[in-house]
Amino acid sequence: MQAIPRLGLGTFRLKGQAAIDSVSTALALGYRAMDTAQIYDNEEAVGQAIADSGVAREELFLTTKIWTEHLSRDALIPSLKESLRKLRTGHVDLTLIHWPSPNAAVPLEATLQALAEARREGLTRRIGVSNFTMDLMRQAVALAGPGEIATNQVELHPYLQNRAVAQAAQAAGVQITSYMTLGYGKVLQDPVIQALAQRHRATPAQVVLAWALQLGHALIPSSTQREHLASNLRATALRLSDDDMAAMAALDRGERLVDPQGLAPRWD
Repeated sequence: MQAIPRLGLGTFRLKGQAAIDSVSTALALGYRAMDTAQIYDNEEAVGQAIADSGVAREELFLTTKIWTEHLSRDALIPSLKESLRKLRTGHVDLTLIHWPSPNAAVPLEATLQALAEARREGLTRRIGVSNFTMDLMRQAVALAGPGEIATNQVELHPYLQNRAVAQAAQAAGVQITSYMTLGYGKVLQDPVIQALAQRHRATPAQVVLAWALQLGHALIPSSTQREHLASNLRATALRLSDDDMAAMAALDRGERLVDPQGLAPRWD
């Protein structure tokens, strides 16, 4: 089974033509992993860009995420089929629970059973979770079985390094996918990161992406600018020293940027 690509394209906050242009440019540059979600309201745009690109479906790794309203056994598969219609594909490579069910209104076991059925039907190749705490992630692994939860997609950047969750994921055999890796651009102004960029003749974004890649995480940064999309790809060639990684580790200050009231779990 295809591994989760280490560097893909995120599409959060991109809609309409902006989403089409970003995905089209990324595909032309060589990106082959695309991350979207039902709540992003851009699955149709992503699907159109892919269809117009001429890139063969088997070359792509598509991820979408099930919104909280569709987590029940009755609603999940119909909602996923609608996502597939919008994406113009018969299957996605990875389907995630976008957020834990608020107040556990839908039992996690029921959602995972529906995801397992979606996989048996060929609607998705792999399943995973997003925004799960250590406890919820362990519950998911216990319910789904060893090796069944492909990833936990969480906010992770230099100012919120989420080490405890990352360590728990590794112990459970779950890949961490970092979202908001560049911290809405905030971390790019950090003097430590800027100094590392100057030393390596790289951009601050490349330094941050290289740091997260060296930690073993998968990444889905987004951009609407061709220059930034191309630059992000080049981060895979940048190697930071142990001292560089230690300097990056020291930047952690637990600064969470995504914490929606009524939706977020009690964070670790």
